[in-house]
Amino acid sequence: MPSFNIRPAKETEAGLILGFIKKLADYEKCSDEVVADEATIYNSIFVEKAAEVIFAEEDGVVIGFALFFHNFSTFVGRKGLYLEDLFIIPEKRGLGYGKAILKYLANIAVERNCGRMEWICLDWNAPSLAFYRSIGAVPMDEWTVQRMHENVVKTFAK
Repeated sequence: MPSFNIRPAKETEAGLILGFIKKLADYEKCSDEVVADEATIYNSIFVEKAAEVIFAEEDGVVIGFALFFHNFSTFVGRKGLYLEDLFIIPEKRGLGYGKAILKYLANIAVERNCGRMEWICLDWNAPSLAFYRSIGAVPMDEWTVQRMHENVVKTFAK
């Protein structure tokens, strides 16, 4: 039986984080949207501390990652844990590693007194949606995500 471990990313692993971001973008069919580079990832995560990253390892080899940060719910009156990215390499899916990562994050949320855990999932990703339903997550059907990309934000801000 392989050994499994979840651990925080190290400062020397910005390139590894970026590699997993690119793998996720490939899976989500949006590789052309990745503009981050290793320096940006390093600065955002390890200097500004805008987000946190954990890695999942099997026998010492990184097989998955999650990137998360805290948001805030005015209705709950407390911070929440927002999962931005979760990715397991294809050959290791279905082995319980994704569930282990979510449980690890749920424990962080409990320890940090978060009122919620939230994330978004592409509507065509049926395997992930089914998995999320199986662990008790519910869709927010009455809400839609709104986004302004950087160039739109800059134009609007004028």
